[in-house]
Amino acid sequence: MSFPYTAPKAVLVQDRWRAREAPDGDFIMFGDGSLSVMNLMRFSPADRLHDRRAEDWQWWEVLRATAWTPSTWIDVDTTFATCVHAGSRALAGESSAHGSIGWVALTRDDDDHTLQWIAVSCDSNPFTEVTLDATTVTATSTLGRIWTFPRDNPQQVKITEDPACPWPKPPQAVVPPAGDHPGANYP
Repeated sequence: MSFPYTAPKAVLVQDRWRAREAPDGDFIMFGDGSLSVMNLMRFSPADRLHDRRAEDWQWWEVLRATAWTPSTWIDVDTTFATCVHAGSRALAGESSAHGSIGWVALTRDDDDHTLQWIAVSCDSNPFTEVTLDATTVTATSTLGRIWTFPRDNPQQVKITEDPACPWPKPPQAVVPPAGDHPGANYP
């Protein structure tokens, strides 16, 4: 039995990119048709469980596939930032499918903007800034994180805190008034 999109070729990937579509989920889709399945992990120190700024984020490659079947495609149609360097272009934005979905792409700076790779994260929030140099694509999300992708190995991304982000203060513990017991009702 044959399925028409069991092994998306570079042509299918480039066609979907030109239509501004990418697989729905945490993935890096490469221009050659391969795909990395990614998993975002957030770690908090035990003494700062509710402090977002203290979180350590890691986006790990779970699986690399050369043959895959997309279950759903999403629009990656809103671009907030672009940067050109030495014949390449980096783009960053959000998906109109949901406000928490951000994406970063590296293309050639040719007439077709030929896709080299696109990274889509369901939990990053939109990426509103992007820079590009000889070795990295760096994108900043509205969730206060800087994602630094090695151009040739984007699945080895490093995620760090954005020091310019206006972080909310972590929730404070409610301390009962003196003399009250633990089961008392508080307004």
